[in-house]
Amino acid sequence: MPRQGQSVETCILGEWYKKKGDAVKVGDLLFSYETDKASFEEDAKVDGILLDIFFVEGDEVPVLVNVAVIGNAGESVHEFSPGGAVNAPVISETIASATKTEVEEYATEVKMVVETLGKVKISPRAKHAAEKMGVAYQQLQGSGPEGRIIERDIEAAALVTPKLTPLAQEKLKAEGLKVGETTNGLGGKAVATDLVSYNPIYSDDFEVKKLTNMRKLIAKAMHASLQNSAQLTHHMSADARKIMALRKRFKKALDAGQITQNITINDLVCFATIKALKKFPQVNTHFVGDSMRWFKKVHLGLAVDTDRGLMVPAIKNADDLSLEGLSAQMNSIAAQCRKGNVSPELLAPEAATFTISNLGNYGVEMFTPVINIPQTAILGVCTIVPRPKDLGDGVYGFVPMIGLSLTYDHQALDGGEATLFLREIKEQIENLEI
Repeated sequence: MPRQGQSVETCILGEWYKKKGDAVKVGDLLFSYETDKASFEEDAKVDGILLDIFFVEGDEVPVLVNVAVIGNAGESVHEFSPGGAVNAPVISETIASATKTEVEEYATEVKMVVETLGKVKISPRAKHAAEKMGVAYQQLQGSGPEGRIIERDIEAAALVTPKLTPLAQEKLKAEGLKVGETTNGLGGKAVATDLVSYNPIYSDDFEVKKLTNMRKLIAKAMHASLQNSAQLTHHMSADARKIMALRKRFKKALDAGQITQNITINDLVCFATIKALKKFPQVNTHFVGDSMRWFKKVHLGLAVDTDRGLMVPAIKNADDLSLEGLSAQMNSIAAQCRKGNVSPELLAPEAATFTISNLGNYGVEMFTPVINIPQTAILGVCTIVPRPKDLGDGVYGFVPMIGLSLTYDHQALDGGEATLFLREIKEQIENLEI
């Protein structure tokens, strides 16, 4: 498995473009894979035969671990299997050497699971055998490495469990069902109407959909963030009249050809936040156990919504950029995220020192953003809404106010520090001079 950047430790295996036994040439696409929110494709570096495949679609594979072997027909592949030892068990384990009696004896020990949780681990050979023999492998408890279902499990289950018709196999796989107590097909096979839900209290008014690999990565990161930090959110609003006036000024300059970059409200808020971070360096930090990393430069994380999920790339040395330069960098890196070709190094949580997530375009008035640990804080930017404000001399009026939500790790920052920092962002927005 290729290593895409020093911070990447594992990759999710995507689609195989070649099958075991296929002839391949240099440059032929072999498989796709994903890192933290970026996708890639791997091509063959040599000519030969794809002798074996060790992992299947959806497996999380450590980098630099063998995923397959290309060689000449008849060559041994055992020494290349994950684990590295010649005698190590190969994931696509076969029972070719097992006798029928041995399989029948093992069949008495076949174990079934009550409910399947997550992706079923099964070797390619076992999956092919299950589909060929009509075995509902989703219900089997595997005996291979890390509970993986291997071919021997399928052979044994075929002797003691009902077989499925092709239609029943497809329905079971698509809807997450299991074989019921009775079967009504020819030869004792289970037909589609014999399948039941794992939990009979539910009706059929739902559809089972597997999580995408991207959603799994995001879910894992969000859960880890909340499990490993003491997160608290403060909310505040800033008078948006100044940045709205600046936005109009820059829009006229763009239309007149005086500038080349379309400066947005978000650009102005990010620019103001960077100024605030320079005044409160304790927020521009990483919390790592019993110590903190204080950064001399601001590496700004930007939450980007894409078709594949939320990505948070880092803009390095953002405090060195002018407003136009910052806007250009933000547009460029957001486009890279949406195309799927952003550098994995920039997507690592450690790449940024502080993150901004803007939901203002969606009309959100207040929310609680989740910290990208080990960062100590994240700013949520909300929509602009008119609110009553004292204009002086006893006069009140409705003023456009932009909502700001700061989530911080209370292990790293005190409430007073966080509040003063949030107030500094507010003041920078209200008094921004460019």
